Amino acid sequence: MAWVYILYSKKLNKFYIGACKELDRRLYEHNIGHSKFTSTGVPWNLVYREEYQDLITAKKRELEIKKKKSRIYIESLISKKIP
Repeated sequence: MAWVYILYSKKLNKFYIGACKELDRRLYEHNIGHSKFTSTGVPWNLVYREEYQDLITAKKRELEIKKKKSRIYIESLISKKIP
């Protein structure tokens, strides 16, 4: 299993989109400052997730969401599906 996820930082008022195999571990890493980009927005809250059979498919979906470059699109995803 693999996941596409969207995190939200109230501190930065920004979303972060990612893909991984172990969602709990990845969320933990974001919240301890493991990633340079996300370290400034701690705490990050999981606001959306999608499950996939493999990481390759999840990464394709992650890029699809990122290419939209649209906060409105991200917010519409979040409003339709609760993690």
